[in-house]
Amino acid sequence: MASSGSPVIPNVDIDGEGTFKYILIQITKKSNLEPRIIVRGYKWAGYHADILDSVDEELNKAGYDCKCLGGGRIKHTPEEKTLLVYGYSVGFGRADHKKTVSLLQDKYSDYKSITFS
Repeated sequence: MASSGSPVIPNVDIDGEGTFKYILIQITKKSNLEPRIIVRGYKWAGYHADILDSVDEELNKAGYDCKCLGGGRIKHTPEEKTLLVYGYSVGFGRADHKKTVSLLQDKYSDYKSITFS
């Protein structure tokens, strides 16, 4: 959280390595109504909904509404500087992997390969 009371919400927050579930989330500040899209992916999540529950709880406290736009998996191989986005969420459907890759490319601009299938 920023000292002004307004949270700093990164566009991408994923685990540093491994293969894990991820979701694409549209967040909207309740006082602003201008939506933003963020990516969250973690190995600890047994289900895509676990990620949404965690993010939703945190961001609701900061005055944001969250809407899951779909999910999938990410294979993150930092030693090779690669990210592969693929698959879908049974509960939320397939995320727009092209949007996900675009957000990942912004954060991991030094990576050799960020793709989806």
